[in-house]
Amino acid sequence: MLRAEAGGGIAMSFAPLTHRTCVLVELESDDGVVGHGESWVNYPAWAHEERVATLRDGVLPLVLGRHASDVRGVQAELAATLDPLGRQWGAPGPIRQALSGVDIALWDLWGRTTGRSIAELAGGRTRDEIAVYASSLGPSDVTRQAAACRDAGHRAVKVKVGFGRENDERALLDARNVLGDVALYADANQAWSLDEAVGLAAMLREHGIVWLEEPVRGDRVTDLERLHQRTGMAIATGENVYGIDAFRTVVDSPGVAVVQPDLTKAGGVTEALEVCALARRTGTVVNPHLYGGAVGYAATLQLAAHAAVVGTVEYDIRDNPLRDPLLRDPPTPRDGAVALPSGPGIGVDLDADAADGRTLSVMTVA
Repeated sequence: MLRAEAGGGIAMSFAPLTHRTCVLVELESDDGVVGHGESWVNYPAWAHEERVATLRDGVLPLVLGRHASDVRGVQAELAATLDPLGRQWGAPGPIRQALSGVDIALWDLWGRTTGRSIAELAGGRTRDEIAVYASSLGPSDVTRQAAACRDAGHRAVKVKVGFGRENDERALLDARNVLGDVALYADANQAWSLDEAVGLAAMLREHGIVWLEEPVRGDRVTDLERLHQRTGMAIATGENVYGIDAFRTVVDSPGVAVVQPDLTKAGGVTEALEVCALARRTGTVVNPHLYGGAVGYAATLQLAAHAAVVGTVEYDIRDNPLRDPLLRDPPTPRDGAVALPSGPGIGVDLDADAADGRTLSVMTVA
């Protein structure tokens, strides 16, 4: 488990994020090759303790002795065995987040064993770079943050909303004044009731919001469809969706314009590839959610390198000691795009010394 302070704290509409935290999964083959995965544990503050227990007692015993090249079979077996427990527990998210770490590690291990990138293993690369959008502006200090995005050449930016109409409008106005004619997105993190979201739609349109992420509490597809029908707003969702059946409902919905699977939450590379296959059928845009550490970032770039349906990748502009500092030669956006690594597995290598410096606990399962 890795943890580092989030410089100054990061405000969300539902709770502040005081620390960057992630659980790394390392799977070692009999001949000593290591694959890395990441499980999302941003919330709650004690999530890493649950995740370690779930991995140790529930997930890893089912993985030991399997072949990395059978990653899809392993993921299917893990889901079939553990998803029912998640439903009974009332916690499908933590189960899927644990599976995500193992799935990404298996893809990375398979790639490093064969000398091929995840994109190549998934069927081949379709591009060498992908557009990014700068994420996590606001709710305060937006003018300075937006200026940094402008100076870095970002062409699309997402602003946090859900902090009251006056604060939200000021943040969007500050962003627009500094950035001018760039694509502007907004993320409410499920802050509003349906009626509240409808009431704010005119203000959001006035500031040129291209799409609105997770506007309604509960994130029910029926509510998102009603919001779209009543306002015409383009809706994005998916970071808190678990299971391919649930994603199918989202992708098939006329109210959802953008689907956002998170590789460290939804079920890893395998689940994200299935979501992309659904989205190709319907023409829905896939913009993966990305708000974690180094391995999740690298794996998401591999998805983008393979899946043409991916439109853009989220890039958190806040200081993140668990992302770029943990990678050797980290992929860094320039002029609104990032080059997609082509190395084996996740495409880039972890800096072991940097990771050790942020490690709070280690568990070994043999």
